[in-house]
Amino acid sequence: MNAISAPLARAAVSPAPAAPSRIHGVDAALLAKYDGLRVPRYTSYPTAPHFTPEVTGDVYGGWLEAVEPTRSGSLYLHVPFCQKMCWYCGCHTKIVARYAPIAEYLGHMRREIAMVADRIPGRLAVRHIHFGGGTPTMMAPDDFEAMIALLRSRFDVAAAAELAVEIDPRTLTAEMAAALGRAGVNRASLGVQDFDATVQEAINRVQPRAVTEQALAWLQEAGIASVNLDLMYGLPHQSVESVTRSAEIALEMAPDRLSVFGYAHVPWMKTHQKKIDESVLADSLGRWEQFAAIADTLSAAGYSAIGLDHFARPGDELAVQQEEGRLGRNFQGYTTDDAEVLLGFGASSIGALPQGYVQNAVPFDQYATAVEEGRLPTGKGIALTDDDRLRRDLIMRLMCDLSVDTAAVARAHGLSEDAFEPELAGMADLVADGVAVVEGRRVHVPESARPLMRIVAARFDTHLSKGAGRHSRAV
Repeated sequence: MNAISAPLARAAVSPAPAAPSRIHGVDAALLAKYDGLRVPRYTSYPTAPHFTPEVTGDVYGGWLEAVEPTRSGSLYLHVPFCQKMCWYCGCHTKIVARYAPIAEYLGHMRREIAMVADRIPGRLAVRHIHFGGGTPTMMAPDDFEAMIALLRSRFDVAAAAELAVEIDPRTLTAEMAAALGRAGVNRASLGVQDFDATVQEAINRVQPRAVTEQALAWLQEAGIASVNLDLMYGLPHQSVESVTRSAEIALEMAPDRLSVFGYAHVPWMKTHQKKIDESVLADSLGRWEQFAAIADTLSAAGYSAIGLDHFARPGDELAVQQEEGRLGRNFQGYTTDDAEVLLGFGASSIGALPQGYVQNAVPFDQYATAVEEGRLPTGKGIALTDDDRLRRDLIMRLMCDLSVDTAAVARAHGLSEDAFEPELAGMADLVADGVAVVEGRRVHVPESARPLMRIVAARFDTHLSKGAGRHSRAV
């Protein structure tokens, strides 16, 4: 990973070090070759850019009414509010200085929950509840506990259900941490991004180490022992040395899991990102050096690499499910949630049912108006075809296991084992580059090409040409 210095041209001149030939086992030239290629992150298939307004609230209502009582479920609640804008943010969020907009929004969400629950036959059995944002812990403690009580009254929430909440340590209070514990929250995901003060200033997220440690202490006191930490690379002023130090500090906090995400600089889409100085952003190879430094640090500490960008302790359920070939992936990333019905609540939230995907209206006013009028606030979605389900299963296994038996997937869907022969034959370039290995009808992504796994998955995506420009860069 360290650059190898070129021989001195003159005794008195020290030339710049040569570019590394390999980064985290990946050929640097290969990373450069695929730089700029845009492919989905595959948290679903088909992916969100292919959703259309053809899936309306009426369509979604019909899907809900057809939910079978034996289906398992999970719930996602989107709370899109923050006290201050982080300049790197790519989420659907709104900055508020008063609690009134939050209270009003929660009222709409409660009405939406009631509408959805009323359309489902019986009480859906729920094993996972996830609060995302924004900053869900901007909710008042009483409001949070009341929301959990409402969910328990309308759904059959298992006693051992995972209740997870995303937390901004800067705004967490001891009172809110205690409320989370009383409500049954058993997993917390803390946003850190980076511990370096210079980086924090550059992204408008000043969060001293002591603030994160205090949040962890409050959560521990509340009985919430399972913790995830989020780190980022590719942020302004980051270097291999600085991200390594941040990873080391994160390890000292002993999280069960870590997520390592790359900053996507899209100021034409997120105008607040224009406040970030592009001159202090690393290039693509520099970004991958940073990712490699974090990955190497976490791996050396005994954490298992999970899919594309997660890390977990060997005994953690994520690692166990990956070893057993049961790991899943949804809109929250890699997950142990294998529910057949995912219900999304709140503006912009996405749900998944056997019939397809559905996303609520993104603009707050459209979401609120629909709920006030007694309509499901659906903005768009997509109905799944048999071919979509086939390719979703294949891409899921490839993204989770780095390997997939295409013949076995085809058989499971009642098709001939040679159903994917055109895709396999078309991978000659990836095989030649070492990005993929094709053995018979099995496709495998070598460990050295792990960062490029999305490129392999994209070869099975028949929707990609319809919206490639709206996806994230492969490198």
